[in-house]
Amino acid sequence: MDTFENGPTKEQRIWQTVAAIPEGKVASYGQVAAMAGLGRQARFVGRALGKLPAGHNIPWHRVIRSNGQIAFPEGTETCQLQTEKLRLEGVDVYKGRVKMKDFQWQP
Repeated sequence: MDTFENGPTKEQRIWQTVAAIPEGKVASYGQVAAMAGLGRQARFVGRALGKLPAGHNIPWHRVIRSNGQIAFPEGTETCQLQTEKLRLEGVDVYKGRVKMKDFQWQP
């Protein structure tokens, strides 16, 4: 990742935050934005994750909506992939949702 004289870009700060989410835990888009120092820019988090370079190892699948819902439409390939990745880490996903009280990352 390239950095600039003034530090990492907003996208890089988001990616660094997401990379810190431990296996078996999730964080909301808003939580990631706040932890990356971006205030209430939850939508920007989604856009930044969409810009991940090919071959990355950032665990994008650990970021979900604040209500525990997976953001991708149910039945889509991306939703199925995210669900599968979370389940492989021990996160319970039921009807496209995760119980935040059980699995939310609390650093």
